[in-house]
Order: sequence, then C-alpha cells, then structure tokens
Amino acid sequence: MADAKIDSSDETSLAADAALLKAVVREAGELARAMFGTDLRKWTKNASSPVSEADMAVNALLERTLRSATPDYGWLSEESADDPARLARSRVWIVDPIDGTRSYLGGRNDWCVSVALVENGAPVLAAVHVPMSEEFFFAARGRGTTLNDAPVHAAAGHDIDFSRVAGPKPLVERLAPGSARIELHPRIGSLALRLCRVAHGALDAAFAGGQSRDWDLAAAHLIVQEAGGKMSALSGEAIVYNRPDVAHGVLVAAGRDRHADIVSHYRRLPQS
Repeated sequence: MADAKIDSSDETSLAADAALLKAVVREAGELARAMFGTDLRKWTKNASSPVSEADMAVNALLERTLRSATPDYGWLSEESADDPARLARSRVWIVDPIDGTRSYLGGRNDWCVSVALVENGAPVLAAVHVPMSEEFFFAARGRGTTLNDAPVHAAAGHDIDFSRVAGPKPLVERLAPGSARIELHPRIGSLALRLCRVAHGALDAAFAGGQSRDWDLAAAHLIVQEAGGKMSALSGEAIVYNRPDVAHGVLVAAGRDRHADIVSHYRRLPQS
C-alpha cells in the first residue's frame, strides 16, 4: 500500500527485481511495437477473446526473462497455462503481455504491456508500458508512481459530480443521474491503461465491469495506489491477487477521497 514500508531484508531483492522489471517490460513493449500492424496469425480463445502471435511472442520474452532471473517466484499470465504451484509462492509475477489485444489487432494505440510482482496477495512492483504513446508507468510499494520517470498523482477532490470518468456506461450513469458535468471518456481498449489514467490525473475515476482478471488489474492497482489513489471492489472490499479464482467483480479507481465518496454513493443505491 502507499504508506506501507518495505522491510530492509526485502529492499535489496526488490530493487533488483525493479530494475529487471523496467528493462524487460521496455523490451517487451518494443517487440510488440515491432509486430504491430504486420500480418499476424490470430485466433479466438474462450469463445470471444482474441489472441495473436504477438501476444504469444511477448509472453514468451517476459516469461523467459523473468522466470530465469527469479526461479523461486510464481507465474500467472493471461497467455500461459495456469500452474497451481503459484499458490504456494509468496511472490508471483502477474502478466498481461498485450492488454487490449482487440485494439492492437485493430490498429489502435490504446494497448499496453502490463506486469506486476505480487507478494502475499498484494502488488509490490508494477510496470505498464504504452509503446505507441511512449508512456511508461512504474510504481514500487511505498515509493510512489512515475510516468516516464516523473512523479504523478491522482486528481484530488471529494465529490461524485465530476467530469472525467471512464468505464461501462450503465455503471457511470448511476453515479450522478442527470449531471451535466459528467463526461464519459471514450472507451480505452486496455483496462490496465484505463485505470492508469487515474494515476496521473487524466481521469477523475475509472470503473471496471465484472469478470476482469488478475492480469488486467494488478499492475494498474499499484500504480493508482502509489499515486495517491485507491482501487477496490465497488463495495469497498480490498482486491486480493494470486488466489485460485483470478476473476473479479465490479471495481473502481479514483483519488482516495473521491474513491471513498464513490463507494459510499453506490452503497446507498438500491440493489438492482
């Protein structure tokens, strides 16, 4: 968490992991960019999710590099077969090699490489690289969030009647019915990137619909948190990673004070 302290015994290993993470995510982003717009083999998994040879190539690069350097850590990736051995590991890499594959294959720029290191269910390191806009978000537990090496912060504020919000329209419409101020942001193809937009104040709040997975969330979660924001279930319940079931319900991210107001607002609404 933003105010958590890193134990001195962990500091050296986490510093090495941070350097490793930054380097490999940049390399993975460059590989994805090199393959972007080329004639790629692509197919569908789980009935509706697109995947391409670019997803697999980036995943292979990340897995080869991270697992060889940290053989005692677990591994959870959207594009790797799940290995239950991860559940017994205190530290686990959680990876989405290309978050926003539909955008990637459609020639749009709103996709990213997203990787987090989770320790005992909570992210402690995170990197989200947006190659087409040359944005690199990085966060370490207790050390803040940077965008291209400059510190960033979530937008301050207490109210729920604000202008810049992204997420499923029916959910946003329940936030402040009839408000003339709320402006639904155009859809961002990558959920991780949508959430990261809160971390540097480009959005006041962002929502995730149900059925997001650990790999969509873990890196962005720490990036928002370390930027002075908060991300949780819409009920306010904390998000826990590296469980047997990696699916999550409806989530919200915003600056800390606004997040509290949003959660309070939805708790008061009649349950549909």
